[in-house]
Amino acid sequence: MQSGRRLASMYVREAWRRGTRRAALLRLRFSRHAIPVPERLIVAPTDLRGVDSHVADEIIDGRFPLAGRMLETGGKSPFTLTLPSRAFATRLHSFGWLRHMRANKSERGSAVARAIVDSWLSIHGGRIEGIAWETDVVSQRVIAWLAHSPVVLQNADRGFYRRFMKSLAFHIGYLRRMAPYSTGEVRFRLRIALAMASVAMPVRASTVRRAAQALDREFDSQILPDGGHISRNPRIGLELLLDLLPLRQTYVNLGHDLPQKLISGIDRMYPALRFFRHQDGDLALFNGATSTLADELMSVLRYDETAGQPFKALPHSRYQRLAAGKTVIIADTGPPSPGCFRTAHAGSLSFEMSSGRYRFIVNSGSPKFAGQRYVQMARTTAAHSTVVLNDTSSSRFSHSAFLAHMMTEPVETVAAERVETEDGREGIKARHDGYLSAFGVIHERELTLNAAGSIVTGMDRFVTDDRYHSEGPLRAIARFHIHPAIVPRQNDTESVLLTAPDGESWLFSSPGNEVLISEDIFFADSAGMSSSDQIEIDFDLAEKPEIRWFLSRKG
Repeated sequence: MQSGRRLASMYVREAWRRGTRRAALLRLRFSRHAIPVPERLIVAPTDLRGVDSHVADEIIDGRFPLAGRMLETGGKSPFTLTLPSRAFATRLHSFGWLRHMRANKSERGSAVARAIVDSWLSIHGGRIEGIAWETDVVSQRVIAWLAHSPVVLQNADRGFYRRFMKSLAFHIGYLRRMAPYSTGEVRFRLRIALAMASVAMPVRASTVRRAAQALDREFDSQILPDGGHISRNPRIGLELLLDLLPLRQTYVNLGHDLPQKLISGIDRMYPALRFFRHQDGDLALFNGATSTLADELMSVLRYDETAGQPFKALPHSRYQRLAAGKTVIIADTGPPSPGCFRTAHAGSLSFEMSSGRYRFIVNSGSPKFAGQRYVQMARTTAAHSTVVLNDTSSSRFSHSAFLAHMMTEPVETVAAERVETEDGREGIKARHDGYLSAFGVIHERELTLNAAGSIVTGMDRFVTDDRYHSEGPLRAIARFHIHPAIVPRQNDTESVLLTAPDGESWLFSSPGNEVLISEDIFFADSAGMSSSDQIEIDFDLAEKPEIRWFLSRKG
C-alpha cells in the first residue's frame, strides 16, 4: 500500500516537472529575440581533459570516432545524418570533441571545426528539442564552446562570430530557465557553465556575483562534508573537478573574487577522490561509476594540495575502506541517496578488492556507451559483489519509462561499524533491510583484512525478523564479480584460483559450499562492455542461513 502511494506520488511530481518545464521553454522561445548579444569573448578557460591528434585527423577527414562508434560523413555535416547511437549523439552535440582539434593547429582544422559548429547553428540552433537541448548536453556545449573558442573563431568572419555569440547568449538564457528543473550532477554542471560564462563574457558585476552565489549553493547541497557527492557515485567528483579547476583558475587570472565555497569545496573533494582510488589507479565502481581514463585522473590529482593517506571511512557518503600491505577493500555501507533515485544502484553491502597493480573483485560498473537496457541491468543487485535473495534486487525499480526507471522501493536502513581484533585484523560489520518487507530477513555482512594484507575473510548471514512473514522458499546467491584482467581457474569444488597478468594469485574458498565460475558482463570497460567471469555461491536459507568465504594471497 505504501509502495503504491509512493509510486503515484512520483508520477504526479514527474508530470508536474515536465509540464512546468515545457511552459518555461515556451516563454523562452517568445523572448529569445530580446536577449542581448555580447560583442566578444574575454577569455577561453582551459580544458584539463586529454587530447588525441588521431581523433583530430579523423574528424578533419570526415570521420567521427565517438562513444565507441565511427560515423563516416562523406563530406556532409554529421548533423544531417542518422547517428549510430544515443551515446554518440550526446557526445556529438556536447562538442567535447573540440578539444582534440587543439592538437591540429592548422587553418584547415580550425575551418573544419567552425564549419561543424556553423552547421549545428543552422540545423539545431533554432529548434529547442531532442538530445541537442537536453540540459546537461547544453551545459557541456557551453563549457566546450567557451574553452575551445580560439579554435572555432580563428580567422572567423564577422557574420559567424555574431551567430556564435548570439547562440551562446541564448544558451545562457536557456540554462538559467532550466536550473529549477534540474537536479544533482546536471544542475551542478549547469551552475559551472553559467559561472564560466559570467567571467568569459562581458557582463555586469552583479551577474558574475549571482553566478558565483548559485555555484556556492551547489557545493552546500551536493558536496557532502566528507567530500563525496550526494549521488554516492565516485566518478562524479572527478567529472566535476575537471570543470571546477579551470573555472577556479579563470577567476584568479581575471582578478575576480572567487565564489566563497569554490576553494574549500575543491579541497574537500580531493580526499574523497583518493578514498575511492584502487591500487591500479582506477576508481571504484559504485552507483553508476564507469571506467576512468588515467590521464584525466592524473590531470586532476596533480592539483591536489591536500595530499595524504586516504581516509578509512567516508561517514557521510557511507563507504568504508580497509587497507593493509598492498591490498585495498572498499565497501558500500549506505542506502541509495534519496535525491538520486533515477541513477542510484541497488548495491548496498557490495565491495571491491584490489591488490598490487590489479583489481580482483569488482562491481560490474555502468556502461559508457550502451543503451538504457544495459544501464538498467547494471543498477540491479546482481551486477554487484554482494548477495541477491530470490533473484530480487535489494532496492526495487519502476519499470516505467515515464519515470526513467526510478528507484521506488529503496533500502531504507544500513547500519555499519568498524571492528579491530587482537591479532591486528581490521574489519567491517554491516547490515541492510532491503529484503525485510518482502521476505522478512535482514542481510548481514562481515569483512576483515589481516595486518599483512594477505587474507580477507567474509561472512554473509540472513537473520529472520519475527515481525514479518515470508511465504515460499528463500534462495540466495552470493556473487563476486571478477575483473576482466583476472583469470579464474576452478581449484576444487570449494575454491577458485584468481591470477593477475603479473602472476599475483589469490585463492577464493568457501568451506562446505560449492563455489562455481560462471559467465559475466563487465559494463565498465574503457572500450565498452566486455565479457568476464564471476564466482557464485548458491545457498538455501532454510538449510544454511550463513556462509563464510576467504580470499588468501598465494606465494
